[in-house]
Amino acid sequence: MEKILIIEDEESILMALEDNLKLEGYDVASARDGELGLSKVMENQYDLIILDIMLPKMNGFDVCRRIRQEGISTPILMLTAKSQEIDKVLGLELGADDYVTKPFSPRELIARVKALLRRAKPQEQGIEFYHFGDIEVDFKKYEIKKKGKQIYLTALEFALLHFLIKHKGEVVSRDAILDEVWGNDVFVQPRTVDKHIAELRKKIEDDPPNPKFVVGVRSIGYKFVE
Repeated sequence: MEKILIIEDEESILMALEDNLKLEGYDVASARDGELGLSKVMENQYDLIILDIMLPKMNGFDVCRRIRQEGISTPILMLTAKSQEIDKVLGLELGADDYVTKPFSPRELIARVKALLRRAKPQEQGIEFYHFGDIEVDFKKYEIKKKGKQIYLTALEFALLHFLIKHKGEVVSRDAILDEVWGNDVFVQPRTVDKHIAELRKKIEDDPPNPKFVVGVRSIGYKFVE
């Protein structure tokens, strides 16, 4: 049974999330503030963390930052009541795998949860190990090194890089990326692909504004080149 931690201070939202996730067969734990949530992450193993941004004692951004600083790669789904682009971008920069804006439907959230858990599982087929430039990637172990030094990618970023490499030299559309990486059961705006590509470039490219490996093709999508 997959274990999910919800860090959320609004009682009505927390109870609804707990009920819906338990109905789907997940083992659910919860915390009502950021400090307690972080403590639970440090003391236990979870398959997924649902993390609100606006929390007492420690906000969701700081919790996310601390989790990633500790080298914990558990997928994080951030919840935000804000629609500002900067909050979503900051969450991704700190290591969140995905985000959902309140108010959201239970169906949408469950679909996002399933997609994140699916992506977090080791690749069952396709490329297991790949080397390009000064990057070495082990998709089976979810490990990546740049110039011999370990760097951090989220589960979604691993899936995104795997898909691009698998289609090396081909131009893949944003819709194709969404269907393969996010899943066609999850509604995500094509613009979301651009944000995650930008974060991926920051980690693997020497000069992210002028990428060498993950190249954009105007009005169409992206392609991986060497």
